This record gives sequence, structure tokens and C-alpha cells, in this order.
Amino acid sequence: MDTDLTARLATGLAARQQQHLYRTRRVIDGAQDVELISDGKPQLSFCSNDYLGLANHPALIKAMQAGAERYGVGSGASHLVSGHSHAHHALEEALAEFTQRPRALLFSSGYMANLGVISALTTKHDTIHEDRLNHASLIDAARLSGATMRRYPHNDVDALATRLDKNSNGYPLIITDGVFSMDGDIAPLPQLATLVSKHNSTLMVDDAHGIGVIGKNGRGTVGHHNLSENDVPILVGTLGKAFGTSGAFVAGSEELIETLIQQARTYIYTTALPPAIAHATLTSLKLIEIEAWRREHLQTLIKLFKDGAAQLGFNIMPSNTPIQPLIIGDSDKALRISEALQQLGILISAIRPPTVPDGTARLRITFSANHTEKHIDQLLAALDKVIKHNAR
Repeated sequence: MDTDLTARLATGLAARQQQHLYRTRRVIDGAQDVELISDGKPQLSFCSNDYLGLANHPALIKAMQAGAERYGVGSGASHLVSGHSHAHHALEEALAEFTQRPRALLFSSGYMANLGVISALTTKHDTIHEDRLNHASLIDAARLSGATMRRYPHNDVDALATRLDKNSNGYPLIITDGVFSMDGDIAPLPQLATLVSKHNSTLMVDDAHGIGVIGKNGRGTVGHHNLSENDVPILVGTLGKAFGTSGAFVAGSEELIETLIQQARTYIYTTALPPAIAHATLTSLKLIEIEAWRREHLQTLIKLFKDGAAQLGFNIMPSNTPIQPLIIGDSDKALRISEALQQLGILISAIRPPTVPDGTARLRITFSANHTEKHIDQLLAALDKVIKHNAR
């Protein structure tokens, strides 16, 4: 490597470490679950997005094995060459029915889905309005599209309305997370839907953390608010969270999906998702629809935790989803608390800038349907011990 480049990179890495923003990876041994082995030590995990506890479900494992037996491991090519298998097609049809939309289209990840949709539907002449706390993939997609991007204050429909009133040229694209990944709150979709209908706009919702978790039959924030395809024409969902597998999808009209097939570069120019994963996801979709107890149990756990956290005086953000952020503020302190919790066998990541705004470093606590009430008691006891110690 070039010596100058190496020196510049080393300086940048050292600065990140000084600012307590350096990221490290953990090595997980064995299957993903609430009890796992992290860096060789047993941990009770509260930092996974496996909200429904399906990532290690026996039925999904069996379906994955059956899919590999039938379709092999790799898909071999992109969807538009020879990689679009019967398993992909069946899952797309099932997801369209699940989301109550005419069509659905699979992508290899949620990041690629967002990049593909926004680049396919906008040009440098368009304007995109995004919630300030949207996921990084939505922000990056808007920047790469060449369109003009405006970021409105978090969940502030009035501020967005003022901006649309000032500039109503063209067909603005309004984009929001359904459930915000770092705060855990839900977007005001009914108000946004009403607003866009008045301004010749289109509403796109990335429901990565809502689909499967909330709403009737797990249909996410759109289902939670009883909104239709007319209200939310573009719906994005991921399969690597509540579904317990991998990949993502976009659901919408026949015209939307056909346009994405023709123009979404992250769909056209990448190898298709392994068909065995698509085959396994059909099983997880069935479980999401019929096992409502998973969502009900999550709500029990959330209430138990929030009640306990309130009694202990913790600074928990207002969220009724499995994402329960505990604000620490200082990045160094958040890291120390996270490390101290690991020593007690509790795994929770410290989330720091730039993922969250400066001064709002936090523990992003997440729950799974595989957690028990006893696990919540263990979590609260560990948090109480560690936070009191670090408050000295």
C-alpha cells in the first residue's frame, strides 16, 4: 500500500479511537438467538433485530435445507439472466398478497432496495423530502440519485407541509422510515399520506423494523394505520429482521415493479438472492401470519421493561416497539457501560455518532419473542448495577 495513504488512514483511525467512535466486530459462534456465544463467552443478547425469534426456528432450518436440496446454494446469475428461480417467484407472489399489493420484487438487501428504488424513480430535476432520522441507506440513495434532497425535522409534518407549499414543482418524493431504527418510534403515516395527496407527491415507506412486528397479521406500520396502496404507493421491507432470513423486497403497483425491473441498477446488476433463502422465507412468512402470540409476547416484554426502567429512573425514549433506546449522551460513557454489561453476560451495543446525533450516544436495547420475563428481570438488574456504578 502507498506509504502516504497508509499514514493518512492510520491518522484517521487514531482520531476515531480518541473520539470513542471506533467500531469493532464481535465473533458469534453458533446460531443467532437470545442466548449466544460472543467472542467465546456466553451472553444474553439484547441487540439483535431478530424480533420474532425466527432466525434459528426449526421450521426455517428445515425449509432452508429442503430449499438447498432442491435449488442448490447459489443462484448463479442475476434475476434477468438465469438467476430468477421458482422459489424467488413464489416468495414475491406471497409477499404481494401479504402486503395487499399487486406485485412485489426481491432485492438482495434493504440497502440495495432503497438505492434501487430511489435511483430508478428520480432524476436531478426532482426533489426528495426525507425525515432527518431516516436510515443511512435512504440518505445515501437520495444523494446518489442526483435529485435535490431536503431533510425535514423528525416526524414534523407541519414543517414538511411548509416546504411543500413553498415549492410544489414536479412530483416530490416523500420518504420516511416506518419504525425509526435508533429511536424506535413510529412515523405519522396517516398525516403524511394526507399531506402528499394535496401536493402531487408520492409517499415511500421503508418499514424494515415494522414489517412482521406490528400491525394486523404483522403487516407493519402501514397495516397498523390501516393505510392502502393509494396512501403508500412504495413499500420497502427487509427479510433479515423479523422474518429471520435475508434480503428485502419492494411492494407496489404493476407499473412500479415493472419500472424497477427495467431501471433499478441494484436489481439488474447483481446476483439474485440464494433461492434456498427465498424458499425458507416462505415458511417464516406463514409463521408471521399465524403466530400472533409472538407479537403479543413482545408487547408484554416491552411493557415489563418500560415499567421497570421508569421505576429505576432510566432515560428511555418513548417507544412502543421492540427498540428501546436508553440515552447515555457521552460516547465514552456509553462504551464503558456496554463493556461493563458484557462482563455481567449482557450483550447490548453502544450506538454512537454519526449513527445517532452528537450528544445522544445510547444503548440500543432490542427484544425478541424468544426473550422471557426472567430475561427482562436480569437485564434491569444488570443495568441498575452498571449505570449506578458509572454515575459515580
